[in-house]
Amino acid sequence: MSATPLLHIEDLYVDVGGRAVIEGVSLSIAPGEMLGLVGESGCGKSVTALSIMRLLAEPPMQISAGRIGFEGRDILGLDEAELEALRGDDIAMIFQEPMTSLNPVFTIGDQITEVVYLHRKVDRQTADARALELLQRVGIPAPEAALQRYPHQLSGGQRQRVMIAMALACDPKLLVADEPTTALDVTVQAQILDLIDDLRRETGMAVLLITHDLGVVSQYCDRVAVMYGGLVVEEATAMELFAHPKHRYTEALLRTIPASNPPGVELPAIMGTVPPPGQRPVGCTFHPRCHAVVEACPRLMPPLEGQSHLVRCWNPAE
Repeated sequence: MSATPLLHIEDLYVDVGGRAVIEGVSLSIAPGEMLGLVGESGCGKSVTALSIMRLLAEPPMQISAGRIGFEGRDILGLDEAELEALRGDDIAMIFQEPMTSLNPVFTIGDQITEVVYLHRKVDRQTADARALELLQRVGIPAPEAALQRYPHQLSGGQRQRVMIAMALACDPKLLVADEPTTALDVTVQAQILDLIDDLRRETGMAVLLITHDLGVVSQYCDRVAVMYGGLVVEEATAMELFAHPKHRYTEALLRTIPASNPPGVELPAIMGTVPPPGQRPVGCTFHPRCHAVVEACPRLMPPLEGQSHLVRCWNPAE
């Protein structure tokens, strides 16, 4: 993989009604890399993803500071026409629930060919052939017939495959996958994640995989960034993070994985909840839920420090 980042987010701040939702997030993804972004609901994962795509509801949301660099260009400085050219072409996104992302009154074929027409100057025959090729590529059964169907006529797993086909229509360099298997059963989840990983290896695209499932991250991701309270609190290679978690939040998350506990033992819970914007405590945001608090924790926000393994913690695990 290239040492030069494809995507580089630097000190990103996002506000809602004057309250910070994202507070100084910095991330980078290299070409061909899969980065897992994990954390509980409310940590800021999806807001980070929507910021990359410039799909935040503005107002009330607002990117107040920072830089989002993609191949050297700052996405935050692009106008709407430039953003439309970027989205779906160089950067594509898969959302959590395909039924709300697909248009119910257009066929699957029409929706895929629309993406092709938007970014490629091709005739109808070429666009139709591309749509069929994409459905074959993502493993839709009877793809010719599926092109004529509407979203409600497909299963949840098939609809998610259609969303992946649309995302891949123009061979993006970066795929942002926001909880792509949330609404699917376990067997279909594995099929979809295997598909994304196979396509990444086949095409060389980078993937930002947003999930709360640490088991998925350990299996598919090269690196992991852990978010809490609008901040990245730990970042490392997947192998290093799972073997030697340093932040107390990461440590607690790993204890909730069923495979890390003996059979029949009740899974340990992390007491409390993620504080909402405007109610985040002074100091380390996690300290009210932490079992290893030291004097600095309730007073000062720790910096994100380290070399290849970054951690934001006054009392990291050894």
